[in-house]
Amino acid sequence: MSEETLNVHEDKINKVAKALSSKTRVKILKLTSEKDIDVSRIAGLLNQTEANISAQVKILEEAGLLVSRYEPGMHGVRKICSTRVDTVIFSL
Repeated sequence: MSEETLNVHEDKINKVAKALSSKTRVKILKLTSEKDIDVSRIAGLLNQTEANISAQVKILEEAGLLVSRYEPGMHGVRKICSTRVDTVIFSL
């Protein structure tokens, strides 16, 4: 859980706005703001494929809204996600 603010300036507004324009990506942010969670668990909770959730996580990471790390799991490595920010400010 983070209490960081992301100040989005003119050059990155489109990227962050696109990331926030998806209901699925907003749900991912809500889940990861409550606790760190792995991609397969997110997929199960949202009834979506791991491939789709991975693609959505990548968009959120590129926008600076989410961070991920890898940890050993029972069958290889797990990608653990957490929300990077709790506030987004758009500056024109």
